[in-house]
Amino acid sequence: MELRHQGIKDTRVLSAIERVPRDRFVPSQFQEHAYENIALPITQGQTISQPYVVAFMTEALQLGDRMKVLEIGTGSGYQTAVLTRLCRRVYTIERYRSLLLQAERRLTDLDITNVTAKLGDGNKGWTEQMPFDRILVTAAADKRPDSLIDQLSPQGGILVAPVGQTDAAQDVIRYTRDGLTVHEEKLLPVRFVPLLPGIAKEAAG
Repeated sequence: MELRHQGIKDTRVLSAIERVPRDRFVPSQFQEHAYENIALPITQGQTISQPYVVAFMTEALQLGDRMKVLEIGTGSGYQTAVLTRLCRRVYTIERYRSLLLQAERRLTDLDITNVTAKLGDGNKGWTEQMPFDRILVTAAADKRPDSLIDQLSPQGGILVAPVGQTDAAQDVIRYTRDGLTVHEEKLLPVRFVPLLPGIAKEAAG
């Protein structure tokens, strides 16, 4: 209901959020806050986004149930799980091996089978599986992510990403590909961890 009041209108997105148990993706010390509309820390200095931002960015993708989706930044797996309820298949890339393994376990425990995950550099996307109908980036690119836009379906492919060089000046931007033309819409000010290159070196804990 809170998400409805905040302007999320897509009933499929609201239903997906309702059907994914967020407490399964939140560290044990934050379980009492699992269903609050706030971002929470996970390991490796990353976060699980607040449900409103997850719902907003998911809605902005304009997903159809036959679509093939690429997610950059698996993180806890929560956003991944929401996407799997709304499309045919999700391909997801994570640069932290420990986060990827934890997310895969959670998704398996929830009997989610329409997802393929790999360890990799999200900046490079997943060229072997392109083109994608939709791409969602869950970390902030410092500029327009052209290498990922190139992996979109050329007719109506959509990429949604936070973009900005500092956490004080980031916006969710929707890029829609129309042949060689890319349309750009600024949607929402946000604060995300940066989109970094390469496979990450694991921090202790």
